[in-house]
Amino acid sequence: MIKKNKEKNWKVKLHDIIYEADTPAGKLFDIILLFVILFSIFLVMLESVESIDAQYGYILDISEWIITILFSIEYLARIITVKNPRKYIFSFYGIIDLLSTIPKYLSLFILGAHSLVVIRALRLLRVFRILKLTRFIGESANFGKALRQSRAKIAVFITFVIVLCIILGSVMYLIENDKESGFTSIPRSVYWAIVTLTTVGYGDIAPITALGQFIASLIMILGYGIIAIPTGIISSEMTRTDKKLIPNNTQNCVNCSEAYHQDNAEFCHKCGHKIKHG
Repeated sequence: MIKKNKEKNWKVKLHDIIYEADTPAGKLFDIILLFVILFSIFLVMLESVESIDAQYGYILDISEWIITILFSIEYLARIITVKNPRKYIFSFYGIIDLLSTIPKYLSLFILGAHSLVVIRALRLLRVFRILKLTRFIGESANFGKALRQSRAKIAVFITFVIVLCIILGSVMYLIENDKESGFTSIPRSVYWAIVTLTTVGYGDIAPITALGQFIASLIMILGYGIIAIPTGIISSEMTRTDKKLIPNNTQNCVNCSEAYHQDNAEFCHKCGHKIKHG
């Protein structure tokens, strides 16, 4: 019985260090983790420079293996310290943690696969929890909710833009049907319409007739207005969202891994398990 309690206690303590950003130990662990992630990405960037790789390739490789092993231990520790490992493994951060660990192992079988460790940059998203930026956590949740609520409007808008680009591309093909201008087919003309409407303007295809240039000018001006529409849709939804309903707490339930509980919450709002330890 005592042995089981000791095992439970060390798992709880390890969980608080790995998952929680509220405790000094947890915050220190996550800040160190952030610096290790940044250092790892920096090593991959150095490896891509031929002159540096030729001279320090062995040292860079050994350093990357050490970091990979540390990340592997951390990943296993995250699985061990939760009562429902599947919840973590298939969560967003769980998948990112796994994908950021396996590239170096894949490099043993697939040449150049270690470059995929730049995926670790996504782990830096934990900075919002680590630095206890609750206001930004709440705002990100607010933004996500606004996106979900406005997805139908955005889908209709994108469909409209696609149809508009097909029509404009077809019109420009009829007007500029010339090899010199680059409008050699409707698909290429639609590609030009997309590039022009989004105000990217690569310049690989350009109208040479006066009418074509006039229509192109109208499309460019239209592009500025179209770009602003999705922003307006999302902003409108965010205004309607009640920010007070968005949880800001960074507590993570040891039982079900549910995050973002209400401030001063002692029990998980999903499973009822106690989340405050001390």
